[in-house]
Amino acid sequence: MRLRTTREQRILYIKTALRWLIYYILIFLSFIIMTSGTWLKPILLVPIALAIAVNNNQYGSVVTGAICGFMIDISCGKLFGYNAVLLAFFCIVVSLLFELYLKYKFINFMLITAGVSYIQCRLDYKFYYEIWNYENVERIFTQFTLKIWVYTIISSVFIYLLIKLINHFLMPKNHLTIEEAIVTKTQQN
Repeated sequence: MRLRTTREQRILYIKTALRWLIYYILIFLSFIIMTSGTWLKPILLVPIALAIAVNNNQYGSVVTGAICGFMIDISCGKLFGYNAVLLAFFCIVVSLLFELYLKYKFINFMLITAGVSYIQCRLDYKFYYEIWNYENVERIFTQFTLKIWVYTIISSVFIYLLIKLINHFLMPKNHLTIEEAIVTKTQQN
């Protein structure tokens, strides 16, 4: 059992609140970027939701994924809740993957982001364009959907660095208790 002093608990609460406030300011700024300009811009909310899900528990991940998904639906004019369900599911899966199997490394994050972004873009294309059998619909996939996917992957590099910087300063650090220190010291010898 970890015992913390009252001062440490207050610092932990302040850092956690500040970290989540910065996360949601970043989400809101990404939403503003997504709603302005042309149609060819990255879907910034996908890598942000995944980067937040990597270092947090499943509850925070699913809420963040759902909020980011709702914002994607609003900014892209899609069916309300479609991307929220997809992104909430992917955030839970990513959170569990990084908690149980993967380490928080750049290549792991990029592979996961590329895969989730591609699935999201492919399903978006499938349900909004291909299913209706429009003429020359494959041009939408090659000229728009794939470009947006590539832009999203490129932007995820900067998002990874930004979230890593936020987590470096504001993520709570684990303290070893006396029992844990003794156990690790005896295991090293």
